[in-house]
Amino acid sequence: MTYFNFLLQFIGLPLLVLVVLTWLDSQQKKPLPLTLQGGSFWRVLLAHVVVAVVYTTPWDNYLVATGVWWYNPQLVTGVVIGWVPLEEYTFFVVQTFLAGLWWLYLAKRLLPPKRFNEGRFLWRAIPLFSLGVLWFIMALILVFRWSPGTYLALELTWALPPIMLQWALGADILWHYRRLVFTSLGSLVVYLSLADSYAIQMGTWAIDPAQTLGFHLGNTLPLEEFVFFLLTNSLIIFGLTLMLATHSQQRVSPEILRWFKIVIG
Repeated sequence: MTYFNFLLQFIGLPLLVLVVLTWLDSQQKKPLPLTLQGGSFWRVLLAHVVVAVVYTTPWDNYLVATGVWWYNPQLVTGVVIGWVPLEEYTFFVVQTFLAGLWWLYLAKRLLPPKRFNEGRFLWRAIPLFSLGVLWFIMALILVFRWSPGTYLALELTWALPPIMLQWALGADILWHYRRLVFTSLGSLVVYLSLADSYAIQMGTWAIDPAQTLGFHLGNTLPLEEFVFFLLTNSLIIFGLTLMLATHSQQRVSPEILRWFKIVIG
């Protein structure tokens, strides 16, 4: 299966369905909850697309350059930017749109509790400290070059810093919207992991077994690939929730909030 065929079948088709559902919601004027109307959804989503491409590009190029994963050159168009084929850059974009529109659809239906219980600093500090320790351990794996932990360590050292910033800003806000966060995140991770497993079986791309822990889900999907989808979709789902939640905007300085309003409307 070619990479673009994979994108069409597993991302394009569900994305088309979500576009139709989004259009139907707009025709019925179905709104987001008032507490998630802190800006323009579309501007926030486009901002996430830009960040996804900019932040992921050097990291993903490094993975291919060092052989952590590779693609079948006969199953791509042959247009390569750096070490990564055009299809991979396309995936950065369409995955973000898929996650964003799925979040939007669910956000209009999974209403949060009416009362917001602001978490104490310690409530946010404990998981933040735990993530910091995990990041440090992963960094040590890279420093000492333990080959089986390479892919996992590269994932976590890359993704945890922005996730830690998100938690520092609003772990309690994410918990307030937990039905939305867990439902959207869990379904995306399961779906994309199954799709990825199929692509690996079809030979569209492959993961270096020497740079992974050797644990597989369903005898096919490396654990690290599941973690990849967990991390990337967390960044998107957490980001959309926090940037659109009115509670978040009460925690930033007036100068940052002013710039923020310019960006997201």
